[in-house]
Amino acid sequence: MQENYGRIPSGCAISGFINRDGRRVSGESIIQSIALMHDRSNGLGGGFAAYGIYPQFAEEYALHLMYDSERSREECEHFIADRFTVRHAEPIPTRHVPGIEDAPLLWRYFVRPREDRLHLPGRRPLSEDDFTVAAVMAINEGIEGAYVASSGKNMGAFKGVGFPEEIGRFYRLEEYEGYMWIAHGRFPTNTPGWWGGAHPFTILDWSVVHNGEISSYGINKRYLEMFGYRCALQTDTEVVAYLFDLLERRHGLPFPLVCAALAAPFWQEIDELPEEEREALTALRQVYGSALLNGPFSIIVGSRRGMVGLNDRIKLRPMVAAVSGDTVYLASEESAIIEICPQPDRVWLVRAGEPVVAELYAQAAEKARNKGAA
Repeated sequence: MQENYGRIPSGCAISGFINRDGRRVSGESIIQSIALMHDRSNGLGGGFAAYGIYPQFAEEYALHLMYDSERSREECEHFIADRFTVRHAEPIPTRHVPGIEDAPLLWRYFVRPREDRLHLPGRRPLSEDDFTVAAVMAINEGIEGAYVASSGKNMGAFKGVGFPEEIGRFYRLEEYEGYMWIAHGRFPTNTPGWWGGAHPFTILDWSVVHNGEISSYGINKRYLEMFGYRCALQTDTEVVAYLFDLLERRHGLPFPLVCAALAAPFWQEIDELPEEEREALTALRQVYGSALLNGPFSIIVGSRRGMVGLNDRIKLRPMVAAVSGDTVYLASEESAIIEICPQPDRVWLVRAGEPVVAELYAQAAEKARNKGAA
């Protein structure tokens, strides 16, 4: 029978879980989970984000780079050395997997911004995070044939063109251990399938996997550019990662308010709320109207602090959540959770516009920080 790779608007698969106690497990489980939703993908994109995988370099930014050529690598490495102290650099380990072809050069660098670059004469001092964001934007936009797949601390994104289970085996993810894993199987509809365009999309330690469309991409992109972000990756999902970075890290909003800004209630719903809540949400929509995400979507967002799941305001894309002990799961289908957690304590459908927030326990987060400092 001829395979049909036409437009399937509800396609794409997302899955993720976090051990809130900080317990690290191999990537084998997340590969099994996303593989169960094989038919939601078409082989044009798959990827993973993993947290807690680099404890020996926990205080360095882990830059995962894709290169089209050795010339691109040489130019980018010169750029990196000019701005960062490189503690360690190496090719990202891979293995041959049937179905994975035309892979770019894959390298990772564990770096810290150079002090002399953070405090340039006559310029406002930059934080290490802001400096790293600016460097990522400069590489993606200015160095031909180079693309930063991820840039966070003690985490990394592993993605490419292929089915997600193939991508997981290609990157040997069963050899890594992390406390949180998220995954994506892509069925491109409006944007091309290419290695840099696979999910997750990241900035610093933010990572986003997405099923659906961001029809507000144009206004979101223009809004982000006011704050120095550059969208150059040929996909609508890129804006989601940058919006979380802007609203949470730079503007200091807690996760629930970030989600309320990005998937705000309709004005009619706000008008029916008690006065104090109505005034707060009205102010949020007035300030962050250009950050509102329109269109059908379900997303999983990862950061060092935890995992967030969010649907659009009328739930046009599926998402299921589950809890088992200290572990929280999110996926497009319940079956993808049951595949790796046969008897969860609780399973529920994520409600439209209402986030599921699962953060590391305070003790686990402190332990991870102390391990990095050591």
